[in-house]
Amino acid sequence: MASIPGDLIWEIVKKNNSFLVKQFGNSTAMVQFSKERNNLYNVNSFKYSGLANKKTVLIQPAGKDLSVVLATTKTKKQNRPANLYHRSVMKKEFRQMAKAVVNQVSDNYYRPDLKNSSLARLSAVRRSLQVAKSGVKKRNRQAVKAPRK
Repeated sequence: MASIPGDLIWEIVKKNNSFLVKQFGNSTAMVQFSKERNNLYNVNSFKYSGLANKKTVLIQPAGKDLSVVLATTKTKKQNRPANLYHRSVMKKEFRQMAKAVVNQVSDNYYRPDLKNSSLARLSAVRRSLQVAKSGVKKRNRQAVKAPRK
């Protein structure tokens, strides 16, 4: 079976697909969003599209703890949805996770153009998983100005 080029797929699905979010009142808004699975910024563009690109990156929470899943698509398994992703669960500190993401995305020549956006997505997912500390709040230690008389 011959594969369809990503540019042709993008031309077909860029203005109308089931993942497109048009909640601005009209479809001519400057920024359109998309709810695709492999879209790092959730922006409707060819660069971040999970439908039109063969090589995509997915970063999402793995569970209730601070673990994160990094998944990349296998280019030769496009017709097999069960074997499509190479998943790795990361349970490390943030710096080690960021280094692993950079190694997987950029240093292996997978999609170097998605390096910064994948790091931004990783930090956003990690920030959403962190629980705010409870307890006594710190007081403001700045000097209080005395009112003038």
